Formats: sequence, C-alpha cells, structure tokens
Amino acid sequence: MSLAASCVRCSGPVLEAPDDPDGRWSCPQHGLTRALWHAGEATYDAFGEHLAVSRQFPTYLPWPLSPGWSVTDFAAVGDGPERTRATLTCVSGTSELDGPVDVLVVAEEAGTGLGARCASTRYDDPGAEIGHRPPAVRIRIGSQAVSLWDVSTSSADDEFDRSVVAGEAGGRWLWIVLRPASALLLLRDDWILRDVSHLGPQLVELPFGGPRPSW
Repeated sequence: MSLAASCVRCSGPVLEAPDDPDGRWSCPQHGLTRALWHAGEATYDAFGEHLAVSRQFPTYLPWPLSPGWSVTDFAAVGDGPERTRATLTCVSGTSELDGPVDVLVVAEEAGTGLGARCASTRYDDPGAEIGHRPPAVRIRIGSQAVSLWDVSTSSADDEFDRSVVAGEAGGRWLWIVLRPASALLLLRDDWILRDVSHLGPQLVELPFGGPRPSW
C-alpha cells in the first residue's frame, strides 16, 4: 500500500491508539487525531488506492480538467471505507492571467480540520458568519448549484498568497483553496466539480503528476 498515515493538522507521523474507542491515532504534537492517508506521489495507481479507502465519501475534482492541467495531490482522512471523514484533491496548471495555479478541494465532516490546514485558518470549520451575507461565488456539483463564501485566513493574509471559499455540499463542508489569490476569478467561469469516487474508465484519461503543493 502506497498510502502512509500522518496527522490531519500537521505533517508529523502518527501511531495507532488501540485503546481509543473512536479509532483515532496519536500525534506527538496534537495528541489523539484522525489519520490522514497520503500518497508519496500522485499516480493513477495511488489514486485508485485513495478511492478504495474512501469509497463511501465524495472525492471532488474539477471536471473536465482543462488542457495542460493535472492531478498533483490527494489525501483522505479516516479509519477505513466506512469511517472516512474528509478527502482532498489538488489540480495544478496555468492560467493566462495568473501563471502557475494550484486548486485544492476539501470535502469534510465538521470539526475535521483538514480544510483549515490547507486554508491556514484559525478554526477547524469555516465559521458561523458564512451564509449571513451574499456568497462570493457559485459552482456546480452535477446539477446542484453550490454557494461558497470567502473565508478570512490568518497567516496567509499577510502575504495574500491564496484565496479561500467554503460552503456546504451534501451535508459536509466544502473548501476550495486557490493559489495565487488572484486565481479566485477562475471560479467565475461556471466551474463544475464532479465526485469521481465511483467513476471507472474515465479516470484512465486523467493526467497525474507535477510539483506538489504545500499545505
């Protein structure tokens, strides 16, 4: 198996905590936590493993990928196919206005913290203030329109290196993190996300590889 376990909130290794009734793992820095399963390299075979361990949970990708873009990263949080709490994907490419662009998509149960790690926000969830003002963008997941609100980040604000939007889709938090920040304009072009967790032959055509983003 090419997926290795680490902490949801940092890149540190974790150890199984066999006495924990919730099946959590132990991180030296963050204590009991969920295991994040991450491949050492973004490949078609590793992506197949990712989908196998998270098959009851959506894995979203922009669909279809624009020419020249590829899947550069993916991860899942949980303790097996029936207990997945989050998934992450990243696609990377270039745009005429922004140059190199990374787009990270996280779907997660409340309180998981993976989206907050990628966004560099202070709290695990986007916050109660979203939904009380007009959304920043709307995207589509299949035939469903999904409203997303801009989320204030912490350390990222000083460098303005990313834009973060979040909302609710299918009863879970949906985060989209874009680097550089100006790439947020890409979402105004009627972006579509697709849950690829149950796709078959279409995945063979997906391009994988390229520089992996930091998160």
